[in-house]
Parts: sequence; structure tokens; C-alpha cells
Amino acid sequence: MAVLEINNLHAKVAEDGGERILRGVNLEVESGEIHALMGPNGSGKSTTAKIIAGHPAYEVTDGEVLIHLENDEFGEDIEIPDDKRTWNLLDLEPNERAALGIFLGFQYPAEIEGVTMVNFLRTALNAKLEEREELFEDEEEEEAASEGDDTNEDAAGYDSSPMEGPADEGEVGVAEFQQLLKEKMEQLDMDEKFANRYLNAGFSGGEKKQNEVLQAAILEPSVAVLDEIDSGLDIDRLQDVSEGINALRDEQGTGVLQITHYQRILDYVEPDHVHVMIDGEIAKSGGAALAEELEDKGYDWVREEVYEAA
Repeated sequence: MAVLEINNLHAKVAEDGGERILRGVNLEVESGEIHALMGPNGSGKSTTAKIIAGHPAYEVTDGEVLIHLENDEFGEDIEIPDDKRTWNLLDLEPNERAALGIFLGFQYPAEIEGVTMVNFLRTALNAKLEEREELFEDEEEEEAASEGDDTNEDAAGYDSSPMEGPADEGEVGVAEFQQLLKEKMEQLDMDEKFANRYLNAGFSGGEKKQNEVLQAAILEPSVAVLDEIDSGLDIDRLQDVSEGINALRDEQGTGVLQITHYQRILDYVEPDHVHVMIDGEIAKSGGAALAEELEDKGYDWVREEVYEAA
């Protein structure tokens, strides 16, 4: 089990005189739980997601974003020592956060011509696994690796020009990855033809969002932050994406922080907890019934309740 813990998070736009956005966010998401983060436009939901992932457009002015890991979080291949079971994500680069089990699903996924989905996904998976191994190397292994790093051609004993490079399959080879991808696409009920298309190029809005869920299924994060993945979806594609999110939780034990404006996706992805963000803070939390109440009454009553309490 892993736990994402956000404590008293304050942040602003990363520029001189940048707008203050987050004003003390407190939130905790465990593996296997689904949390819905709701709120009006401009309340700080997407900013929270991007800060968790390490977006450089925002500057954290106070607080911390922690991830707590169990020893067996990443399987038997990696033993996590006691002193490396809690990390402050704010001290880490985005690739290191991903290696520790954080995934961000974008509201507007980019289209990349010339890069097939299968190559992109295998490269991403191998990069994450390599980064994870480096994070959990002990000091003796790090020193040995450093001493063995010699860029001199004679010392390295190259049989051929180092410009050619070794035939690097990565930790997950092509054949193994093809089987993994097939299993994940079947799990998400996706057409295998998608794998050979260029990444999101020519995809419909729904296909792009379904592809974000596929990426999470391949990378198997401890916590997946999904930023308005339901926006722009028709009812059929909404159901497909929702089934994928449920599979992340049920099949992989992923914790999900689902950012959304609307209650409709929560008809298919039942949250364990619902949080309402108002003016950069979590103003109210509750169960699934809270989302239904928001659908009926909007957000103004929450704002009034908060201001009256203050």
C-alpha cells in the first residue's frame, strides 16, 4: 500500500507577482481508494494535480507533498529500506516522482506524430523502472556504479565505436512488452490497432482519454491523478473510460484522485471520498452522496457554509 499525503500546501504561479492559487490544501489518498476532487473553475484543482506531478509553472510557498511506501510496494525485485519509505515529492524531479508511483493523466493529451503508441509506452515503462532502481540503490551500489563510469574508449574496452551503442532492449524487452500491452488492452476493452498508431495523432477526444488510462495501466502507478478525464466525452466513451478507471483500482490496487466538475462520471466510478475545493482550499469532504448534492445544488452553498463558519 502507498499513501499520498498533502499537508498545508500553498502555491502560486511561478513568476514575480504570480497569482496565489493554493491556500493550505490538505488531502490524503491511499492505494485502492478513489477520491473525487470537485469544485468550480479556478478553484485550484488542476493546479493541485500539476504540483503533485512537478509542473514548473507553479511555485510551492509552503507545505509538503509526501508519498509513503510499504516495503513490498514495487514487488519482490526492489526492497525498500526503512529510511526510503517516505519521500517529499517537492524535492524530486517529475521523472523521480513517476518512478515512485505517481501518474498524471492530462485533460488535453498532446498529439505526437512519428512516435507509435507501442514505442512510447515501452520507452516510458523502461525509463520508470530504470529510475526506480537508481532511487533505491544503496550507497555501496552507487559508489560502485560511479567508479565504473569511464567514458574513455580504451578503459571501457569497446569492441566497436561507442557511437553505435549496445543493442539495448531495456528491462522489458519487445516481446515481453507486446504481451503486456495485449493484456492491458484486453483488460480495458481497447482495439489492438491503437498500438501501432502515432501517439494520440488523429484520435478522437474519447480515444485520447482512453489512451491516458491505458498508460496508467501499463505504468501501474501507486496513485493516479486524473485531471478532468471525463471532459468532452459522450456517454459511450465515458463508460469505456470509467471501466478503465475501475480496473486500475480493482485489478492493480491503484489509488485514484479523480478531478472533475461533474457528477456524471461518478455514476460509473463510485468514489470512496468526495472533496470540494473552493478558493484554493478543501472546503468540504464527504462520501459519494456529497457529489449528488453538488449536482443538485451547485457550489454556492458550500462557499456560503465556509464563509459563515469563518
